[in-house]
Amino acid sequence: MNSGQSIRTLLRHATAARPVLQLRASSTLTNNRHIYAFKDPQNPSSSHILSFLPTEPPTPSLAIGSTTKLPPTPASFTENPKFLPILQAVMAEYAHADPFVQSQAAVMISSSGASFLQASRRQQTGSFGASDQGGYGGAGRGGWVHVYDQRRVPDFGRIPDPEDIFGSIEVDGNGEFVDGHGRYEASGTYRVVTNDGILGLSDFMRERLVQRLKLHEAAERNKK
Repeated sequence: MNSGQSIRTLLRHATAARPVLQLRASSTLTNNRHIYAFKDPQNPSSSHILSFLPTEPPTPSLAIGSTTKLPPTPASFTENPKFLPILQAVMAEYAHADPFVQSQAAVMISSSGASFLQASRRQQTGSFGASDQGGYGGAGRGGWVHVYDQRRVPDFGRIPDPEDIFGSIEVDGNGEFVDGHGRYEASGTYRVVTNDGILGLSDFMRERLVQRLKLHEAAERNKK
């Protein structure tokens, strides 16, 4: 009987210990529950690696970056230079299919939507940067819809700050995406972390980004 009780006691303790180990593996940011924070293996006492993937240990080349403070600030955050190109590739492929971006395109055909949309001046100025395109699109005229970060949604009728704009997508006078996908152009002004917080994506774009990151992660593992 004593032996049986001892075994049951050990099993109880082992079962109780499992959640503790799982909770210690990673945590999510208080200002973005979709981003995981891991202790940096190179500097575990003072730095964390941030990633959209829960895999531990994280893959540094697929991480958003690292930070010496949680939640990250512009001063504490160091961007992974390989991350933003992956994000922009996903934006270029899927921005036109994002329900939020589609709703902005629908506004194009309404006179009340002019404040949201910047008309293209590429023929007049030769400017191709999304954040440099001036003027506003009105009803029936077409223009550019900004694809922007959700961490700070601009007030009604206001254009997002350049540091919050991922890029822009072109819409014709009927509110349809030019060439079917809108010919997405990266802004070149986007910042992953600002005083308003860290990268915030729509549910649709976040899901597409995570899918892409998982593909890269699988490819990285196959190399080993």
